[in-house]
Amino acid sequence: MSRTDARLPAEWEPQSAVLLAWPHAGTDWADRLSEVETTYVALAAAITRFEQAVICVADEALQAHAGALLAAGGVDLGRVRFVRADYDDTWLRDSGPITLRTAHGFRLLDFRFTGWGGKFEASRDDALVEALQARGLFARAERTSIPFALEGGAIDSDGDGTLLTTWECLNQRHPDASREELSAKLADWLAQDRVLWLDHGFLEGDDTDAHIDTLARFASVDSIVFQGCDDPSDSHYPHLRAMADELAALRTKAGAPYRLFELPWARPILDQGRRLAASYANFLIVNGAVLAPSYGDDADARAQAVLQQAFPDREIVMVPCRALIWQNGSLHCLTMQLPEGVV
Repeated sequence: MSRTDARLPAEWEPQSAVLLAWPHAGTDWADRLSEVETTYVALAAAITRFEQAVICVADEALQAHAGALLAAGGVDLGRVRFVRADYDDTWLRDSGPITLRTAHGFRLLDFRFTGWGGKFEASRDDALVEALQARGLFARAERTSIPFALEGGAIDSDGDGTLLTTWECLNQRHPDASREELSAKLADWLAQDRVLWLDHGFLEGDDTDAHIDTLARFASVDSIVFQGCDDPSDSHYPHLRAMADELAALRTKAGAPYRLFELPWARPILDQGRRLAASYANFLIVNGAVLAPSYGDDADARAQAVLQQAFPDREIVMVPCRALIWQNGSLHCLTMQLPEGVV
């Protein structure tokens, strides 16, 4: 695949909708379902202020239940589209389609989803893109099945041929492949000119093996927002400082350093003694806005201010996400943006 055949849009480009899957008692959210549904309502309310939300539901009863909660929460149901599909979990960043623009429409890249390297059952999630296409969700789109494990949260693109990812994650999934081999495969499938690798950075409580969308994200072709840590006593400090140094050493295609925006560090959030992964880098860009996670921490307001600097032309909307990190992910992990025209 050449750059002339297709292009991977940046997240800040115009979108048709944001894809979600509603939690239910058959998912891992069962023990705290009411709490996480409150977060889903807040997230859907934020999304539908700016564009359509496409919400996967397991059956008719769940659709009616979700619709009632959304209506009670003041969500405009005219901007919500429900789609029936089976799923194991609700992390659609990793099981949803990675969408390329082509000269004739769109190509849905359907990579293998293995439950983050076989950690969890994922057979229904792995079949989700095919199921959504069969239900007529996508317009002018062909699906390409790729027998290679890759999650959407593991990559970030600037829309201009540069991909950012972490060696930890891709090496965990494909331990026998060299960096050069992986770079060539990713560049080919995702229509990229180059792949930038980070060797440092992790979050306790993250079971994705260092997804890039918890660590560092493009804000433009020449700027990157990243999760910092300013507490030398914190176990993350040496790793995130090393990552900051790596980012400072990266260069744009034009050979210039990236403009870097460091996000603040939230105080440790524990659940029965387990540290949870509270990253502000797990934000979602939508039409005209950035939806960012808040955790009930003093750093929330500072994170909002940093994001406003990085995205000066967009509204920054904070969404309460403390309930989500109990299951090791946050706002961006739950969602997959769909480029304008594909829905």
